[in-house]
Amino acid sequence: MTKSQADVVRVALELLDEQGIGAVSMRAIAQRLGVRMNTVLWHAKSKARLDELMADAIVAGASLDGLPTPWHERAAEIVRRYRAALLARRDGATVVAGTYAAEPATLDLADALIAALLDGGYPEREAAWTAFNLVYFVLGLTQEEQALPQRPITAEALGERPALRRVLPTLNDVSFDERFAFGVARLLAR
Repeated sequence: MTKSQADVVRVALELLDEQGIGAVSMRAIAQRLGVRMNTVLWHAKSKARLDELMADAIVAGASLDGLPTPWHERAAEIVRRYRAALLARRDGATVVAGTYAAEPATLDLADALIAALLDGGYPEREAAWTAFNLVYFVLGLTQEEQALPQRPITAEALGERPALRRVLPTLNDVSFDERFAFGVARLLAR
């Protein structure tokens, strides 16, 4: 049976969800598809290219349909959907953060986000930079959420760091939804 690039990406994402980013390899994909590695390489070219294709498929999970009309609500909803798409895949944020995917879904999301900011009166440069900052914030927060340690940070681990000791309860607070809402509100404040 003939395999396609879509088959390669689908299997890569299956491996990602089942075993995490460390399990995704050209060899593992070939084995799962029942083909030679050359077939996988024909469709993905390299591991870096595979990562780009996976990242774009993950971002494609952020629907741009039915967005609110007001620019502020629209921008906030786009990044909320972006975060949800990253969280829908095991290690999703790590895969996306590790690439520069100039691919359709990624470009569509960036275009929609920048359009919302432009509609809000941001100058072009500020709209682009605010969009980048929103994406970087969401990627970083989501990576942390997906890699959350099983044990809390202790005062002993902080040593003599008075500012960190002072906010220790906040460091162990895992209310990622609240942290997300706070960060987006700050980044979109005008």
